[in-house]
Amino acid sequence: MKHVIVTGGSGFIGSHLCEALLKRGYAVSAIDNFLTSDGSNLNDLKHHPHFSFFKHDICEALHESNLPLLQKWGLHGILHFACPASPVDFDRIPFEILKVDSLGTLQTVDLAQKFNARYLLASTSEVYGDPLVHPQVESYWGNVNPIGPRACYDETKRFAEAYVSTATRLKGLNGGIVRIFNTYGPKMRIDDGRVVPELCRQGLEGLPLTIHGNGKQTRSFCFITDLVEGIMRLFESTIHEPVNLGNPTEYSVLDFAQVVSRLTEGRSPLEFLPARPDDPKVRRPDITRAKTLLGWEPQVGLEEGLELSLTFFRKQLS
Repeated sequence: MKHVIVTGGSGFIGSHLCEALLKRGYAVSAIDNFLTSDGSNLNDLKHHPHFSFFKHDICEALHESNLPLLQKWGLHGILHFACPASPVDFDRIPFEILKVDSLGTLQTVDLAQKFNARYLLASTSEVYGDPLVHPQVESYWGNVNPIGPRACYDETKRFAEAYVSTATRLKGLNGGIVRIFNTYGPKMRIDDGRVVPELCRQGLEGLPLTIHGNGKQTRSFCFITDLVEGIMRLFESTIHEPVNLGNPTEYSVLDFAQVVSRLTEGRSPLEFLPARPDDPKVRRPDITRAKTLLGWEPQVGLEEGLELSLTFFRKQLS
């Protein structure tokens, strides 16, 4: 069988990836240290015969003897998706974030090279910072504050991209980079702090919908199943250049809040809070590369995706 490792495997995106990979016939080893997740996202996979979980900090040395599926089938690929990505974590655990996309990237790249395995790095639209180019294309170098409160995330992702691309160019790594734009859906942490779970929770509880800044900043919301399909296509390709994956339909945060309010019975007033430092004013991916190279574009509309997400969040709150 083709055996793959998913770091951050119990996280929001990682757990969905584990499920998708198993459905496509891969054997999957998930690695996570539960820093911002728990094992509940993997409950449905625990008894799958081709799934294995190992609790481990990927910044520390990874002993192959702890991965039984590696011993049995070798290694076809690594999907490095371990990294807290929520703004509420940037002040709470910044050094852990800095480590996982630096030391963790070095560790996993070395392992991929040892087995000549495909390597896919989860990067982010945050590498573009507060962009001066709109929509954001992969050739744009970004506008990032290297010493701001978001730097622990933005800059460590930029470092990880530099390491993977250099290893691909000079050391023969079969590396790929996916730049993920705002994604939402079931299995998100309800206390994540990002705009989708935050406003959905507030709407379901009848609390004020909190808007940071004036609400005119824009985001593009991609449902998790669309993202995972794009990731799978990129992983199974031989593409080495970065690829944006996200939904190019753009909403202001105010417009998004109004949709959430309507879908949660409109009981919640708006409450405006100070803007977050270095919060990007616009965010929309140019997905021409994904369309051309992968034949991929999103299929799930915002209201459809939000209904599915709200069903999940209701269960969490109950």
